[in-house]
Amino acid sequence: MNGKTIMIVDDSATLRASVNFVLSEAEYTVIQAKDGMDGLAKLRDLQASGTKLDMIITDINMPNLDGIGFITEIKKSDYRYVPILVLTTESENAKKMEGKAAGAAGWLVKPFKPEQLLWVVKKFVR
Repeated sequence: MNGKTIMIVDDSATLRASVNFVLSEAEYTVIQAKDGMDGLAKLRDLQASGTKLDMIITDINMPNLDGIGFITEIKKSDYRYVPILVLTTESENAKKMEGKAAGAAGWLVKPFKPEQLLWVVKKFVR
């Protein structure tokens, strides 16, 4: 293990599984959440246990709390300095600007190539 922990927040179990596979193969510890509300609950659990989080990867279009709302909430928390990568089907510039304004550090459009995802993760997680 490389000791680095990444949270993936996406309402698609298939996508979470594929991102989990890619990151686990690269020896990252992965925490999965099914939407923004679940992600915030897991962040509270991590905080309570004193677990360091190295990166968050989130979708934009999710039920309960979407990616933009999720990012906005993270930026008000103790995890505000954790880099956030948006992994979504959204590719329009207005959405990207909204994500950047909320605090996203990067943007990848689905479907993703495993090596592309790992390249971006390695850029932010040292």
